[in-house]
Amino acid sequence: MSLNKIEDMLSDVFVKKAPKMPENGKKALVQYLPWIDLVLGILTLWSALVLWHWAHLANAFVNYANSINQLYGNNLVQANRLTAGVWFGLIVLIVEGVLYLAAFPGLRERKKSGWNLLFYASMVNVVYAIVIFFTDYGGIGTLLGSLIGTAIGLYILFQVRSAYKGHNTAQSE
Repeated sequence: MSLNKIEDMLSDVFVKKAPKMPENGKKALVQYLPWIDLVLGILTLWSALVLWHWAHLANAFVNYANSINQLYGNNLVQANRLTAGVWFGLIVLIVEGVLYLAAFPGLRERKKSGWNLLFYASMVNVVYAIVIFFTDYGGIGTLLGSLIGTAIGLYILFQVRSAYKGHNTAQSE
């Protein structure tokens, strides 16, 4: 299924069937969305850096424990916090952060291309939620939390979509 078909399907859910956001709320959101997006982009990239740092710090503690265990003739602890799940999380955070930052100029100029980048970031988040569900780091709570958060974000995103140039307003109304 193409992203355009997914966008059309989600438009049906979040624009046609969902309650309408008040016009004043939409105007305020469109006005501040570029700056909210910029902050989210910076925080997302910072989160990736923090995750990388904490994973390395956990490995350093495991290495320290192993050196003490070896000193006393005990077994080594086998734990590496830089697992495939952590690497996948880092990649997703970096991709989302870059998409948020790349969306800033388009959102500020109210271009559909900026809106599209936020939509793509939401789709990346859905894929991440599904994939992480099958790792040691995920679970049903993580999956549900991510999907609910993404649904709220998509509702807001689709409610303001018509404010962006290059959008076919007849299609969404």
